[in-house]
Amino acid sequence: MKHLTFYFDVISPFAYLAFERLPHVLAGLSHSVSYQPVLFAGMLSHWGQKGPAEIEPKRAWTFRHVAWQAHRDHVALHMPAQHPFNPLALLRLALACAPDGSTPGRHVCEQVFRHVWCGGADPRDPERLAALAARLAPAHDPNGDAVKQALKDATALAVAKGVFGVPTVELDGRLFWGVDSLEMVAACLRGDPWFDGPDWDAAAVAPPGVRRKA
Repeated sequence: MKHLTFYFDVISPFAYLAFERLPHVLAGLSHSVSYQPVLFAGMLSHWGQKGPAEIEPKRAWTFRHVAWQAHRDHVALHMPAQHPFNPLALLRLALACAPDGSTPGRHVCEQVFRHVWCGGADPRDPERLAALAARLAPAHDPNGDAVKQALKDATALAVAKGVFGVPTVELDGRLFWGVDSLEMVAACLRGDPWFDGPDWDAAAVAPPGVRRKA
């Protein structure tokens, strides 16, 4: 059985859509999944990028695009009252629900994702956060040093592996970025020979080109 790691931040609508689609795309394939919360803002800072919501035309297109994908896939998606927002409390809550040294289960991640993307409310509303925490009953203190460090460590480890965005799926040391890469993950799980031949590595080698000045 192959094992996948699904890196996500609940701030990303694409991560939410990928989370909802993953079981359907991989149906019938032998696999297991770990759901790993990471801080997308930390990745953006490391790689020197802006988030999609920080560039206004890109922000508008992003939400049109995810609205269309949700409509196509019959996934409930409502824009939260505030976006972007600080997702730290939700990411820490998810990790606080995980067993020691492990990652949160799918049910916990589903509840946290839907807290953000279903209903159109404010993800940071204190009463809503308290109600979510009460439902999930975390085994650890979401505001404790251990949980905070676990999120930092998970983000740093993901970056060290080359993860630059969410969602990203890791399979056999390969990284698949974006909701539209899930079919590639399924093909890899099926044993498509393209992934074991020279094409996977060759496709990543672009010819030298013009470099933008800093």
